Amino acid sequence: MITSPQNGQIQLVRKLMEQSKARDKNQAFVAEGVRLVEEGVKSGFPLKLILRKPDPSARALSFLESLSGDYPIFVVEPKLFDSLSGTETSQGVLAIFEFSSLPLPTHLDFLVILDQLRDPGNMGTILRSAEAAGAQAIIVPSGNTDPFAPKVVRSGMGAHFRLPIQQLPWEVIDALTEDLPVFHADMNGKLTCWQADFRKPLALLIGGEAEGVSIEGYQLATHSVRIPMKGNTESLNAAVSASVLMFEVYRQRSQG
Repeated sequence: MITSPQNGQIQLVRKLMEQSKARDKNQAFVAEGVRLVEEGVKSGFPLKLILRKPDPSARALSFLESLSGDYPIFVVEPKLFDSLSGTETSQGVLAIFEFSSLPLPTHLDFLVILDQLRDPGNMGTILRSAEAAGAQAIIVPSGNTDPFAPKVVRSGMGAHFRLPIQQLPWEVIDALTEDLPVFHADMNGKLTCWQADFRKPLALLIGGEAEGVSIEGYQLATHSVRIPMKGNTESLNAAVSASVLMFEVYRQRSQG
């Protein structure tokens, strides 16, 4: 049982949870909770190690026993494990996965570009909705929160293991979207999302909560689109707006 905070595995987990530089250096991130660890293993993401409490949840224990010694699993003293955990009620299991960036599809049809998104919870929610709505990939230029930060991974609910998430510079994004219309979500958009034609290949550009899109994002956009609202609310938050638009894409395409 690991009992020392100076243990190498403990220090690595702590750095990966707290520092984006450590995630970049080690090319790895932390997934916490039995469901996320299950998703990572099922998806085939390279797994470095698993840390567990002596008495994890019943579901976690059943899952760990099913692994049959295929992965390095370390038992951690409860208080020490809780000091690592990013949740109030831990399920008693977390894992380090290596980055295994899923490739972009050959035919680009439905991309989501995030621009100046700083809230980890919002980003994770967008990733979860994007995977559910059938987006092909999430594109993340500089200026966003780290898409592999612990809170983003938790909020994404497994989307990281099923959806390509590419951190790319703007010049690559420009080339990638050269033949695609880019719809910028804007509360003053010229078209409503019901008027816009989302049936053809496209990219959605989602700006941040406070500052909207960057200069690079504004230059990339070819169309602006808004969500009609009946009430007096000035705007929706980024995650809600993105979800509404992505599912409108799905709705239009599912109707032919």
